[in-house]
Amino acid sequence: MKVITIPKTLSKEGDLVVIPRREYEKLLQLKKIREFQPTAKQKDALKKAERNLKKGKALSYNAVARALGLAD
Repeated sequence: MKVITIPKTLSKEGDLVVIPRREYEKLLQLKKIREFQPTAKQKDALKKAERNLKKGKALSYNAVARALGLAD
């Protein structure tokens, strides 16, 4: 087993996490992906959709497909 000495300055800054380089590189790639930021209008639409879902006012996938003429 390899022994690693961690400088006190690093450990005093907060939590220290050690991960393999490949996993670190994957995390760096994920960091490059832009996160979706909904607009105020989109947030309101989502809230309305969630309220309708709680009230049971929702269609199943099959019902939507039939309404759009995509299914028999």
